[in-house]
Amino acid sequence: MKKNQGLVQVYTGNGKGKTTAAFGAALRMIGCGQRVGIVQFFKAPARESACRAFRKFGNKVRVWSFGGGFTWQAARETNAKAVAAAWAQCKKLLRDPRYPLVIFDEIHIALKYKFLETSEIVNVLKKRRAAKHVILTGRGAPAALLKVADLVTEMKCVRHPFREGVPARRGIEF
Repeated sequence: MKKNQGLVQVYTGNGKGKTTAAFGAALRMIGCGQRVGIVQFFKAPARESACRAFRKFGNKVRVWSFGGGFTWQAARETNAKAVAAAWAQCKKLLRDPRYPLVIFDEIHIALKYKFLETSEIVNVLKKRRAAKHVILTGRGAPAALLKVADLVTEMKCVRHPFREGVPARRGIEF
């Protein structure tokens, strides 16, 4: 691997923190004066506090959110259209030299529910701009994606307050 080669990073697993880790990398990139492009699958933009915070960085970060909830909250046809639009945006960002880091948040869910084909994702990642860093998040990353990633982190849930009936809290989980 060349010194300036962009990395493919995968954050997966059943534990909390996949998107948080990706957004931490985004903050570091912004701190270096670089731009970040974020595509969110299945997420509603108005609900995400982090996305509202990113707006404060002006043109250093752009977030594209596609969907109003996860697969069990919308008809399959509605999700399929949102995923197709999200993936189209991902491919644009992979070609765009203005964004050295792109994050595809919850893309693994789109793969798990067969809205996208893993082989297509892998092929497109292999053809990306050489210096482009890509972070992919979500539970259940497929083995073929793990194989081509330069870094794989699996988040493991040991304990979570949701199991005790504590709902997600604004500013902590969203």
